[in-house]
Amino acid sequence: MYEILSKFAQTWGLGFFVLMFAVAVAYALWPSNKEKFQAAAHWPLDEGEPGDE
Repeated sequence: MYEILSKFAQTWGLGFFVLMFAVAVAYALWPSNKEKFQAAAHWPLDEGEPGDE
C-alpha cells in the first residue's frame, strides 16, 4: 500500500505542484493585476491610513 501511495505522490504530486506554480506565475504576470501589485509595493511607504488626507 505504501509503494502505491508513494508512486502516486511522486507522479501526480509533481504534476500538481508544477500546475500550481504555473498558475501562480500567470497570476503574478497578468496585466490586470499590475495596479494591485503596485499599490501593495508602495503600501509600507505610505504615511498614515488611506483617507487621512
